[in-house]
Amino acid sequence: MPDFELDPRLAADTHTVDEWPVSRLLLMDDARFPWLILVPRVAGARELHTLPDATRAGLMAEVMRAATALEAAADATKMNVAALGNVVAQLHVHVVARREGDAAWPAPVWGVAGREPWNDEARGELLARFEAALL
Repeated sequence: MPDFELDPRLAADTHTVDEWPVSRLLLMDDARFPWLILVPRVAGARELHTLPDATRAGLMAEVMRAATALEAAADATKMNVAALGNVVAQLHVHVVARREGDAAWPAPVWGVAGREPWNDEARGELLARFEAALL
């Protein structure tokens, strides 16, 4: 099987945050929503249920770790976690911090026009809070 490669659409829409034991951690480039994406580094992975048990358990632990830290870092009122794959088939899990009154509230964030790319300062501040919340 070929080595893991990040889908070009995910690469184009995100900033790499870190490499965790199971997944690559990404930040969606839309400052309206603090939004992480975890992509398991498993070549050809498309579905959660097809991952080996240990890999799936590791990914879910990383998703919970990311959600807990992002909730604190972004002062979220609701956390959305989803693995859709309808547009990008490569398995990836969205972890989105939501706040009442955000640009899409209460609807889903997908397809909301008007993406606002992160500026370096705001992205750095969010990621610093996220890193602090991981401790």
